[in-house]
Amino acid sequence: MWAIEKSKPEPGLWRIEAPIPTAGPKDVRIKVTAFAICGTDLHIVDWDRWAASRIKTPMVFGHEFTGVVESIGAEVKLVQVGDRVTGETHIYDGLCYACRRGLQHLCENVQILGVDRQGAFADYVVLPEQNVWKIHPDIPEEIAAIHDPLGNAVHTALAGPVAGLRFSVFGCGPIGCFAIGVLKAAGAAWVAAVDKNPPPARDRRAHGRGPDPERGAGTGREADPGCHERPRRGRHAGDVRPSRRLPRRIRIPGERGRVSLLGIPSKPLEIDVAKEVIFRGAQVQGINGRLIFDTWYRMEALLTSGKLDVRPVLTHILGWSDFEEAVELQRSGRAGRSS
Repeated sequence: MWAIEKSKPEPGLWRIEAPIPTAGPKDVRIKVTAFAICGTDLHIVDWDRWAASRIKTPMVFGHEFTGVVESIGAEVKLVQVGDRVTGETHIYDGLCYACRRGLQHLCENVQILGVDRQGAFADYVVLPEQNVWKIHPDIPEEIAAIHDPLGNAVHTALAGPVAGLRFSVFGCGPIGCFAIGVLKAAGAAWVAAVDKNPPPARDRRAHGRGPDPERGAGTGREADPGCHERPRRGRHAGDVRPSRRLPRRIRIPGERGRVSLLGIPSKPLEIDVAKEVIFRGAQVQGINGRLIFDTWYRMEALLTSGKLDVRPVLTHILGWSDFEEAVELQRSGRAGRSS
């Protein structure tokens, strides 16, 4: 089969012909029909410090994908050949302390698709049946391919109460834009978008029901000037920050606020615990992946209800042979999600 591999521990990527992966009795083999490029994949291509410490070459990478079930193992019960699917990319054992408490996304022995095991930048990918998610028939292929990052945004945004509250989203990359849309769909009174890049490179790419036209909390740029909704004040402030583009110091606006952190800051952050957390009754949450499968049901409901339209973030749809071009578009900031 055709695949894109990190063949050597150095910058670059390699197009290869690889054996079609074999599937065990509880596994599902999927014919990949579309995939998308994540920031993690750029780290792997560039072979930065994180990639060098985590990836064992050779490795077929990639974890944002959709496809059609090509074959199933003898013990697979709920998935059938021909089903349209994608996958939860945290492969969990189901037996560790975290898994038995319902925290499969924090599994102590987790393997991440395309990082710890062979990934989806290929003609075929294999997943355990427990990680396979059937795609609703009303959801098109290009959106099915980005369920992984959209799930990150849904998990982050809905990690606490939303309706009637005010939020700021720090970082208007694809996941930040998704989070804006999720918050608006869930009834947030006011949402500010904050990013170090000026519009229109990122802010105008935000969700169709985009941020409100008023300066966001903390530091950053003005929210999308094309939006004409009037901000309404909620009773308590909420604060979602799903991005690497965080200020050096965390400041929580308002009492009983929450800071939900997704992504990895490049440097340690400072926080005055007494002033910003204890005396404000604040919550600081670390967000990792998606809740399996609670987040997935919420994501499907948002997409099929018509309240959430993520298509504005899908800026480029390219052929499989254009992978290098897609990487450069993503790296330069000229693309939202490239698939």
